[in-house]
Amino acid sequence: MSILFSPAKIGTLQLRNRLVMTPMHLGYSPKGEVNDQLIEFYRARARGGVGLIIVGGCGIDRIGNAFGMTQIDDDRYIPGLRQLVDAVHAEGAKIVPQLYQAGRYTHSALTGKPSVAPSPIPSKLTGQTPEELTEEKIKEVIDSFSNAAKRAQTAGFDGVEIIASAGYLISQFLSPVTNKRTDRYGGDLEARMTFGLEVVEAIRKAVGPDFPIIVRVAGNDFVPGSNTNTESRAFCQALEKVGVNAINVTGGWHETQVPQITMNVPPGAYAYLAHGIKQAVSIPVIACNRINTPELAENILEEGLADFVGMARPLLADPELPNKAMTGETDSIRPCIGCNQGCLDNIFRLKPVSCLVNAEAGREFELGQIPQSAQTQKVLVIGAGCAGMEFARVATLGGHKVTIWEESGQTGGQLALAAAPPDRQDFGYLANYLASACQKLGVAIKYNVKATSDMILTAVQNEGFNRVVIATGARPITPSIKREEGVRVLQAWDVLLGREKTGQNVIIVGGGAVGVDTALLLAEAGTLNSETLRFLMLQHAETDQELYSLLTQGSKKITVLEMVKGIGRDIGASTRWSMLADLKRHKVNCLDNHTVLEIRADGVLVESTGDSTQKVIPADTVVLAIGSCSQNELYNNLQGKLENLSIIGDAAKPRKVLDAIHEAYAEGIK
Repeated sequence: MSILFSPAKIGTLQLRNRLVMTPMHLGYSPKGEVNDQLIEFYRARARGGVGLIIVGGCGIDRIGNAFGMTQIDDDRYIPGLRQLVDAVHAEGAKIVPQLYQAGRYTHSALTGKPSVAPSPIPSKLTGQTPEELTEEKIKEVIDSFSNAAKRAQTAGFDGVEIIASAGYLISQFLSPVTNKRTDRYGGDLEARMTFGLEVVEAIRKAVGPDFPIIVRVAGNDFVPGSNTNTESRAFCQALEKVGVNAINVTGGWHETQVPQITMNVPPGAYAYLAHGIKQAVSIPVIACNRINTPELAENILEEGLADFVGMARPLLADPELPNKAMTGETDSIRPCIGCNQGCLDNIFRLKPVSCLVNAEAGREFELGQIPQSAQTQKVLVIGAGCAGMEFARVATLGGHKVTIWEESGQTGGQLALAAAPPDRQDFGYLANYLASACQKLGVAIKYNVKATSDMILTAVQNEGFNRVVIATGARPITPSIKREEGVRVLQAWDVLLGREKTGQNVIIVGGGAVGVDTALLLAEAGTLNSETLRFLMLQHAETDQELYSLLTQGSKKITVLEMVKGIGRDIGASTRWSMLADLKRHKVNCLDNHTVLEIRADGVLVESTGDSTQKVIPADTVVLAIGSCSQNELYNNLQGKLENLSIIGDAAKPRKVLDAIHEAYAEGIK
């Protein structure tokens, strides 16, 4: 029997399984109130089979708030919260709110008031210096926590979670980096625990002995000079003594330089943090971060690393993940690919959460079920990239019959490019999902068909197609740069797909996402692989410093040239910083504000935008990553010749995968 889908308890709370939807900021409550969008979002996840939903965060006051956050700081929110609880309960799941106070991570521009913290240490996240909390103000914050917990109980929630992780207020009291107080709230670890423990004690007093309390902790802050798993274990032991019923273990702070939930984090990489805490306490422990599949979740439970497993973004991507896993349909689960484009990147832009792979996420109330067409259409799609396949999937679910013509011998289009660099393989999972979904739905995919306008017109006439969708994607741009013989000039797409090999001294022209991806792929050449690293570490064959050098210093010399200021400007904020760090780690030479004037036999002549100085950078290979242009010739040739013709994805305009998927979905439900 599956451990993941076996019943379990947190305190007095009986859960139908051990899968927890951990909190994520959604931005769906612009006025702080529960609304239909929020209710239907969580109703879909409850219907999908998850055991426990943690709604997060829920603001306990207004000075520690965030954009679009659900509020629980006033009794007027109770009726709406009760509606949310009732909707989730009706689907068989349990639900708790996460009580949220961000401390120095709060942007004063959003609240209209200065942020507060244990000490006036500037925030690396906001750039602002918080006000130091007086003991009187600390008491007010503690009261806000306990009052919010009482409201949660009144609204019918099944418990509460307190956020003491990620660098928020309780974390700031716990850390010697942000807590420099000399009163009873500061000093050694025991004193720094005081605030967090008093919050729990006040909540326990407010809600009584049987109302479950969960605390979310950082298993390791991953901030120099701050707490590690050792200190976290001690805090969790103290939490258990004051009546906490479960510990939810995440990774580090938002300001850490160690990636936490980006695509380059190995699946389940931080389960060891939960295990460290599980060894120190007797209450249930929830493991989180990059646990994206039911198979991985099951393994974590089987190996005894945790008692529950938390997922957030995987349930954003596919609310039916639990039900599909329970019925053995794991290959039909829409995968979270850790791209962060629709979730974290949207929040950073003060936009509500969406999802790259799931165009319905956050729109459940607006969209409802995919509508069944009153009249079945026979549709011809040209191109089996992500847009073409998503359209085919959605249109077929709507009752249409779809055929795809694909010029190559495989599906996925540019997803293969996106998946080629190191640690970007998750894009390939999306391609596999779309191909599998189309196959199961009976979409006919015909490979190695190079469509022409005459072929399409003939097919419409002879085979009865009454709708044609052009999804032919894009092609790389070849700039008109003067070049001499003697140096190889390649397209980045060909390098990423392994169709072309480079020399040892490579210049990449173009510092956008494709240029960065190409640089990181080439930088891996000549470095240690994971198997060799493991062997050398176990045998103590080399020093840590030498192993690091062997991991990061490859056999190629790589330079990235970008005409304007900034490398990787088209990469999402939540991912860009870590990719730039990888470029630096691998000693890739990045030059922005440099224009390529000429490709010579011995290298590339460039001019600096700042001072107009010119120089030749030696190279034996030049890789072009200038950008792409739409392949829209078929569409242009067919306009006016077909009654029902449309164009989607990069064929309409080069854009991000998220935009292509969402546009294809919208076209598919027409």
